[in-house]
Amino acid sequence: MNTGPTNTGPAGTGPTNTGPAGTGPAGAAAATGAVVIGLDLGGTKIAAALLAADGTVLARHTRPTPSRDGAAAVLDALAAAAAEVDPGRRATLLGVAAAGVVDPRSGMVTSATDSISGWAGTALAAGLAERTGLAVACDNDVRATAGPELAALPDRHGSLLFAAIGTGVGGALAVDGRMLHGSAGIAGHLGHLPSAEAAGLPCTCGATGHLEVIASGPGIAAHYERLTGTPADRLETVAARAAEGEQAAVHAVTTGATAAGRVLGGLANALGPDRVVVGGGVPRIGRLYGDALAAAFAAELMPPLRGLVPEPPLFGHDAAVLGAAALTTTLPLHHPGALR
Repeated sequence: MNTGPTNTGPAGTGPTNTGPAGTGPAGAAAATGAVVIGLDLGGTKIAAALLAADGTVLARHTRPTPSRDGAAAVLDALAAAAAEVDPGRRATLLGVAAAGVVDPRSGMVTSATDSISGWAGTALAAGLAERTGLAVACDNDVRATAGPELAALPDRHGSLLFAAIGTGVGGALAVDGRMLHGSAGIAGHLGHLPSAEAAGLPCTCGATGHLEVIASGPGIAAHYERLTGTPADRLETVAARAAEGEQAAVHAVTTGATAAGRVLGGLANALGPDRVVVGGGVPRIGRLYGDALAAAFAAELMPPLRGLVPEPPLFGHDAAVLGAAALTTTLPLHHPGALR
């Protein structure tokens, strides 16, 4: 059960990020003055961290996600990870960043792919609070990862456009210091914006022509296969062939990058961000991808935004789990007992 938000904005506007500018993920997590557990749930792995009141990471733990065993098994694994990282039960709050469309107000997973069986419709916050005895805040994993980037902006009322391009295309939008969640927690799902480069291609959501099917890692590999008739087992295979000068591979990589850059440039015009961050595994394949994305992005910008360039994330592999812990300072807390 949602017991009401903490750190709310104006009446009716919902939760807002009120962390001090430049504090970074650990600083934001420490704002409660409490020991906090952060959990990051992906389709293959659960990562956990225990943070002291000053933001110091006291312990870490990882375990596989039982993604084919159903939602109850995943909640049990999350609770086990929390217990493992905090054997002394020092924590009083728990933040969880989870795959899928997550509504932090209701604490529900409102939509999800089949990367975790039966995940859609899961009472994530209430189920985890019941299993751990802790107050729980939850959000989508990409928004949680973007939280530290927002907190690091020099202006606490700054705006951020964050894209995570990997096996899918996710994102987060923050305007005037506020992370946007939207109806059912769906705000930020950039992969399901229309893309001319993806015209006619079926998307995992059931529609056609969405960015994810041309710009994600699997999307780039699939485009290469369409161009050549030659199977490509993974994105890195296509990237290696592009580095060797194979034109079909170059075309597949630059098409995906251009599609992403155009969508991000259009969104920048709509949102007016102070910073644009592009993370995930795909941008790490090399300069060919990054240059094509940046050129397409720049070509879309209105004059006041010229000079804005996509940048890599400031924070490393700990960003999601530390961002998860920081959710406890900015989002509604869900307490044990709601399922009784």
